[in-house]
Amino acid sequence: MESTGDKIRALLYSLGFHLLCILVMAGGLWWTRSTAPISVAGEPIEAVLVTDPDALGLRPQPRPPAARPEPPRPAPAQPEPAAPPPQPRPEPRPQQAETPPQPAPQTPPPRPDTRDQERAARLAQQQAEERQRREQEERRRQEQIDLTERQRQQEEAERRERLRRQAEEREKQLAEIRRQREAAERQSRMEQQRLEQLRDRQLATARSEDRTAPADSGAPRAGTGGTDDSLLGRYQLAIQQAVERNWIRPETIRPGVPCVIRIVQIPGGEVISANVDPSCPYDELGRRSVEAAVLRAQPLPYAGFESVFRRELRFTFRAPEG
Repeated sequence: MESTGDKIRALLYSLGFHLLCILVMAGGLWWTRSTAPISVAGEPIEAVLVTDPDALGLRPQPRPPAARPEPPRPAPAQPEPAAPPPQPRPEPRPQQAETPPQPAPQTPPPRPDTRDQERAARLAQQQAEERQRREQEERRRQEQIDLTERQRQQEEAERRERLRRQAEEREKQLAEIRRQREAAERQSRMEQQRLEQLRDRQLATARSEDRTAPADSGAPRAGTGGTDDSLLGRYQLAIQQAVERNWIRPETIRPGVPCVIRIVQIPGGEVISANVDPSCPYDELGRRSVEAAVLRAQPLPYAGFESVFRRELRFTFRAPEG
């Protein structure tokens, strides 16, 4: 174990050592201040100590030779060259306190070149605007396509509806034509049956009259009050009566007005055509009514009138009374 004396000695040694360090530091500071170099204005001049006589131009000039050389004398002993005087030691230069290295001036960071950034920003903006413009054009084009498609669909629907109405109208017209045709056929069959019955009666009557003509030559005969008692006259009268029975009188035709009509027929009384003569005073409705009556009256009277049958027949139709 250390004694108290050892501790005191150690403490004194430590204090002495620290005090010595402080004195050395103070002396160094004083020496640095007192030997500071003198600063004089102007450029510093450097001098070099030159000891070579040749460099200074002090080499002795050679003497001119003697007129008569003397014989050489023995050279005296040359004394040993004396040692050069000691060079003075250069005074130690005062040590300057080392100045702490100054930090190098911080160069400002290079300013970034914003031209590329601005160019890139403008390019990006142009690309965005171009993309937006293309999108708008594409949207408008699509809207135009949709509008055109809607218009086409609407026109197609209207066309189909128009065709449907036309088809329905045609169907109605065809149905009406079929109905009229069927009605006309029924009417024609009925008229034909009626005419056949009438023809049979007329034929029977004619035969009976032919058989009884000599005995009943003075009896009155049905006619129009004329004087034509020939078979042709009776044939024309039968056709006149058949047409009158099938004629539907228009309100514009007065009774007794004559109208000439031309008939083309074949044996048996079937009518090929019936046309009113242009001289007929009837209006269009009256003319069509007479032609329709002739067609409805077919077959025209034929039995019993074979000898006076005419393929082309012209007769004068007169509107009956009432």
